[in-house]
Amino acid sequence: MHRSAPLRTHGPARPDLRTGPRIGLLTGLLLGAALAGCASDKVVYEDVKPADELYAEGLETLEGRKILGLFHFVNYDEAIERFQAIIDNYPYSEYEERAQLKIADAYFADERYEEALAYYQDFADLHPQHPRVSYTRLQAAKCHFNQIESIERDQGATRQAVEALELLIREHPYSEETREGEEMMVALRTRLALNMLHIADFYRERTHWQSAAERYRRVLDEYPGLGLDARALYRLGVCLENMKREDEALRLYHVVVENYADSPSARRARDRIARAD
Repeated sequence: MHRSAPLRTHGPARPDLRTGPRIGLLTGLLLGAALAGCASDKVVYEDVKPADELYAEGLETLEGRKILGLFHFVNYDEAIERFQAIIDNYPYSEYEERAQLKIADAYFADERYEEALAYYQDFADLHPQHPRVSYTRLQAAKCHFNQIESIERDQGATRQAVEALELLIREHPYSEETREGEEMMVALRTRLALNMLHIADFYRERTHWQSAAERYRRVLDEYPGLGLDARALYRLGVCLENMKREDEALRLYHVVVENYADSPSARRARDRIARAD
């Protein structure tokens, strides 16, 4: 604390009865303020539990508890606080990486997929050689998957899930998570194909034959082998027939009959062929 230099006078000092009490009061106030300032500068340190205790408490919180014997309640925010305390106070401990994953999993379980996605992606970026990176890649895809909207809506989340799975398959082709991801990929691609069929049908029902035909072709070119080929081929043939390209349409009808004989589209194709004859 800074102290003022003493006042020097020339000749004998004479007390000033008018200012003496005021100076004493002012000095007292200044001294009190200075002492208060010094006290406020003191840092208060709180005891932080060891990393293993914080981690155990976080796990216990994630187990949740029964309310009235009926409802299972998990305080995800409280668990996240425990794991975050490990990251903040023990950044180089063995529990730090585990805590990052547990925070991501807690957000995922609480259906806060954007927050979970950020933690999964950060973990993979910060620890690219960690054995659980393949798990975070799969979980990132699931975050997108769980935000997918109906077939009639925009499929941006579906495409993002596909991209996340492609990254998983490319980086970890032999992991257990990749096998699960490949199964999910089929479902995602089927969803994208159905969305494209929905758009094509929209144009076909409004007799926009060219626009519909382009999208049926995309289904065949981009999403073959997903069980939608017969439908797309037949409806493409209908578009071509209405575009006065009857020979091309007939060839497609025959392909449907020969390769998908038991499908509903094959029965319709036979009727079209018979009508042309």
